[in-house]
Amino acid sequence: MKALKCLFLAMVLMVAAEKASAAATADRPNILFVIFDDWGWQHAGAYGCDWVKTPNFDRVAKEGILFKHAFTSNPKCSPCRATILTGRNSWQLEEASCHGGYFPAKFAVYPDMLEKAGYTVGLTGKGWGPGDFKTTGFPRNPAGPSFDQLKIKPPTSGIKGLDYAGNFGEFMKQRDKSQPFCFWMGFTEPHRAYEEGSGVRLGKKLADVEVPGYFPDNDVVRSDLADYAIEVEWADGHIGRALEILEASGELDNTLVIVTSDHGMPFPRVKGQIYEDGFHLPLAMRWGKGIKPGRVVEDFINVRDFAPTYMELAGLKPHEQMTGRSLLPIMKSDASGWVEADRKVMLVGKERHDIGRPNDWGYPVRAIRTTDYFYTHNYNPERWPAGNPETDFGNCDASPTKEWMKQEHGPFYEMAFGYRPEQELYDLKADPQCLKNLADLPMFAPIVKELRGQMDKMLVEEKDPRALGNGAIFDTYEYLGSRKKGYETWEAAQKGKLPERKSKKIEKN
Repeated sequence: MKALKCLFLAMVLMVAAEKASAAATADRPNILFVIFDDWGWQHAGAYGCDWVKTPNFDRVAKEGILFKHAFTSNPKCSPCRATILTGRNSWQLEEASCHGGYFPAKFAVYPDMLEKAGYTVGLTGKGWGPGDFKTTGFPRNPAGPSFDQLKIKPPTSGIKGLDYAGNFGEFMKQRDKSQPFCFWMGFTEPHRAYEEGSGVRLGKKLADVEVPGYFPDNDVVRSDLADYAIEVEWADGHIGRALEILEASGELDNTLVIVTSDHGMPFPRVKGQIYEDGFHLPLAMRWGKGIKPGRVVEDFINVRDFAPTYMELAGLKPHEQMTGRSLLPIMKSDASGWVEADRKVMLVGKERHDIGRPNDWGYPVRAIRTTDYFYTHNYNPERWPAGNPETDFGNCDASPTKEWMKQEHGPFYEMAFGYRPEQELYDLKADPQCLKNLADLPMFAPIVKELRGQMDKMLVEEKDPRALGNGAIFDTYEYLGSRKKGYETWEAAQKGKLPERKSKKIEKN
C-alpha cells in the first residue's frame, strides 16, 4: 500500500511538473527581431525627422518603448551582428571582431540556444556577414535557417527584390504553433548602391532634406540623402506588413518586436567611423503583453544586451559567455526617462574593417561615451582612418557624396578622410555631431584624463587584448573579402600584375 501511495504521489508530481512546464512554455513570448543595414538613428519620425517617413517604426515606438540611447560597440556589419548574436562586445570576439573575417564557432549564438529550448527559429535577408562561418563549424548562418524564397519588385534598381515580410509569412505558415518562435528579419536596405536620383523621382524634395554639419550642403549631397531615404522607407513598409501578419495570426501581443540597425548610414565619416552618428542606433520595442506603451527611455543600451534578454524571456539563464545585461527590468518597468541609474556609460571601438592599408592593417580605436562627453583614443594616428588615398579610402562606401568630398580637399575632406589626432573629445550637448575636438584645450585636460582612465579600466575588466597590451593580434586576423581594395592590389597595379591571394587554414572549434 505504501508503495502504491508513493507511486501515486510521483505520478501527481510528474503531471504537475508537466503542466508547469507547459504553462512556462506558453508564457514565453515570440521574438521578431528586425534589423536594417546602414540606417542612421536620427532618421525616423519617432526621433523628430520629417523627411524620412517611418510610420511602422513609429508605431512600434508608440505602442512600446522608444530608446534614445542605443549603441553598437562597433559600427560595421559583421562585428555588430556578431555582438548581437553572442551577447559580447566586439573586442571580446577574437576573429569576429573584424569585418569580413571568420566567425569562430566557439562562441555560442542565441538562435541555437533558443532552438534547443523549444523555439522555432528562422531568418530572412541578411543575418551575420560578410565573412566565413562555415569553415569554423557553423552548419548554417549563425542568425538561423534562411527563408528567402519569395521575391518582390522594388521601386528602384538599387533595392534588393527580396520579399522580407512575405518570407516571414511563409515561416509563420510552416512553424509549429505549439512552440514560440524567434525570427530574424534582416533588411539589406539602406545599404548601397542606390539608384541615383531615385529619391527625387519618387517624390522627395531636396529642400526638405536635412544635411549634417560634416557634409557640404549642395544638391549632390541632398539628392544622395534622398535616395537613401527611399530605401529606409521601403524597408519600413515591410515592418508594417509583418505586424499585419502577426495580427492575423493572433500573435501580435505575445510577440516582442524589436527594430534597430547595425550602424549609421553609408556616408563618409559615419558608417565604420567612431563618431556619434556612426555607432548611435535607432531602437524601438513593442510587446503588448509585457511592455507599457508610450514610453521613452534614456538608458544607454548596447546591442550585446539583446541576447541575454532573449535568454531570460525564454526562461533560461544567460550563457556564461554573455557580457551584456538583460533589458527585461527596463521593459517591465512603467517608467520613462532614466530607469536603471548605472546605464550612463558606453564603450565603443573597432579594429580592421575594410582593407586598404599596407599589410591589411586596421585602424584601432577605443572610445567612451557618457551623457555629456565622447572621448576617443586613436591608437595609430599615423594611419589613414578610412583607408589609404591610393586605395580610394576603402572603409567608406562609394557614393556621389564621397566623390564630391574627395574632390573638395577642404574641411569636409579632412573630417571624412584626413589624419586624426591621437585623442579626441567632444561636448555632446553643445556639439552632438562631433565637429569640434576639445582634447588639446588645457581646460579640458582633467576630463580627458578622467575619461581615458575610466575607459582603460573598463576595457581591462572586459579583457580587451588591446587594453592588455596585445593589440597586435587583431592585425593577424585574415580578411576574406574581395582584394580589389587591398593595398597590395594597388602596388601590383603599379607594376602591371595582380597579386596572389593567400589563405590560411583554420581549425574547427
